[in-house]
Amino acid sequence: MSYQVLARKLRPADFASLVGQDHIVRALRHGLDSGRLHHAYLFTGTRGVGKTTIARILAKCLNCEAGVSASPCGECSVCREVQENRFVDLIEVDAASRTRVDDTRELLDNAQYLPARGRYKIYLIDEVHMLSASSFNALLKTLEEPPEHVKFLLATTDPKKVPITVLSRCLQFQLKNISPERIAAYLAEAMAADGIEFDAEALEIIAKAARGSMRDALSVTDQAIAFGQGRLTGHDVAELLGAVGRDEVAAVLDAIESGDPQAVVRISEELAERAADFEATLAEVLQALHGIAVAKALGQADDHPALSTEAVQLYYQIALTGYRDMRVGPDPKTVFEMTLLRMLAFAPDAPSAQSVPPAAPGAHQQPDSKPGDAARGPAPSSSGSAPAPMPPSPPPERSRRDDGPEALATQWLELFKRLELSGPSRAIAEHSVLMGKDGGCYRLRLDETRGALFSGERNPDIERALAAALGQPAEVRIETGTLAAESPAKHRERLRVEKQAAARRQLEQDRVVQSLIAEFDGRLVDVRHLGNP
Repeated sequence: MSYQVLARKLRPADFASLVGQDHIVRALRHGLDSGRLHHAYLFTGTRGVGKTTIARILAKCLNCEAGVSASPCGECSVCREVQENRFVDLIEVDAASRTRVDDTRELLDNAQYLPARGRYKIYLIDEVHMLSASSFNALLKTLEEPPEHVKFLLATTDPKKVPITVLSRCLQFQLKNISPERIAAYLAEAMAADGIEFDAEALEIIAKAARGSMRDALSVTDQAIAFGQGRLTGHDVAELLGAVGRDEVAAVLDAIESGDPQAVVRISEELAERAADFEATLAEVLQALHGIAVAKALGQADDHPALSTEAVQLYYQIALTGYRDMRVGPDPKTVFEMTLLRMLAFAPDAPSAQSVPPAAPGAHQQPDSKPGDAARGPAPSSSGSAPAPMPPSPPPERSRRDDGPEALATQWLELFKRLELSGPSRAIAEHSVLMGKDGGCYRLRLDETRGALFSGERNPDIERALAAALGQPAEVRIETGTLAAESPAKHRERLRVEKQAAARRQLEQDRVVQSLIAEFDGRLVDVRHLGNP
């Protein structure tokens, strides 16, 4: 007997075997058991979530020789023929290949005749949204006044393209994407039943790659079993899909936590050699950071206790920005590397190792304490009362390498993104760069070409917005002059130009565009990115 792929072998034969669509099953079961049958059902949802499978199970329920019920016997000739896709009164149509109105009319002309063997003649139209407007009109006439022996089961991945007149005449059921956890659990049961060795990580990778589609998960599993010579391991599945497992994500987080740029570059090179999907890898890093953030918020243990809550939040925001830049960057590997290096560059300062904790009540200050000590309590009074607690020492100043114009400009760019400003105040902040800071005082320089925006030294709106972003009082001093670094406005303009250039290069390298230019002796005059004004 020839091999049967998992997607067909494991196709559910009844509602009890269906995975992840409990809300649909509940509604259909109640309708079948109570005799409340509609003449047209519309099943919508992404690929591989069970639209056609549910339609075939419903066909069994309606035509089972044991009677109409939510639990077909599965043994009668009708149930077997439906399962084997050879039941004469179940007419399956692929709307994508039969879009013409003549095809639809020919199909529906036979609807007036009684079924040959079953209780109902059932029309299962897959991808119904592909029908032409004339075909929908022809279908609509039958949907308005259907014969009692006819049932329509429609399936589509794009219900927005189905006319509202058709939608209003159907019972609509929206199928959900199946969660990775349920997909992995189902695959584990299937592999155990088939005696196939597997590890949990392999199934987790497959479940995530399926993106909610059980059929895709089963197809990938088939491929992975062949690749692994009858076994499923996380390493083999990750290599097959160009995905990353928990070990690789943990290595990325370890490199960030240790502040090791060499490790970051090495990991990036290793992923490139494996032809890994850098966009998916960054998505996994985002998921891992989210998990760490939730664990810390709930006071639970996590795998990276050395990462502070603030660092995790910052790294998540940087990774999210990098994920958005994947489609406009020069190449995914570069964007991935720059995202991780940006995390290292903006890593929060660690607490000073030389900080001395405040003295315990009644403790005496050592006579040889140096002026640079982080905490010093006053000498106890003659009465022996405890010294008044002193405020904690301020965080150490950033190293000199972070005081250059480019580093300060980058710091201001990140701060500017967090400021809630509008109108002239926003324009001032956007066309300024950070010249330096002294405690809570930030010194800004406004581009001299925008000097008309401001005639003073302080702006209360910017000070309030900065204080809200920092969570502490802030003072802003503004001067006007020539900028030696990139302001947020210049940064935005540079990104726009780069995006425009990248779009032009992409079109110039597109084979279809090249063939059009060659065939019509044309030239590429102007390219406008949809994200640009």
